[in-house]
Amino acid sequence: MSKNTKTVLILLAAAILIAVVPLFALKGAKFGGSDNAGSEMVNEINEEYEPWFTPVLETALGGELPGEVESLIFCVQTGIGVGVIAFFMGRFVERKKWMKEEPDNTPQNTAGGKLLPPGKEAAAGSTCGEGSGTAV
Repeated sequence: MSKNTKTVLILLAAAILIAVVPLFALKGAKFGGSDNAGSEMVNEINEEYEPWFTPVLETALGGELPGEVESLIFCVQTGIGVGVIAFFMGRFVERKKWMKEEPDNTPQNTAGGKLLPPGKEAAAGSTCGEGSGTAV
């Protein structure tokens, strides 16, 4: 088993343990979301607190968004974020792969800043104008 495979398996096991252990360790606990927890805590500390603003979509619609619409917007946002991250990770992987495959970028292997195919290095002097008296 390779080092990368071991690392992936260990990280997967850790992620599963982080998700499962609290369910068994804290029986009867309420695992609620944090959507209203902050506003409830603020109301306990200062009962006279009023929010500074209302959400833009709630103002436009004249009420709260239905739960399904909130879930849809959240899923679209998540999909866009995952797409952006995956795009850049793919670019980095491909760049690394291309850098390994790229031929040597020395002056004898280039002509006018362009990489020459293998076997064309000898003709580079004549195309670059070196020694031939012609300007490029």
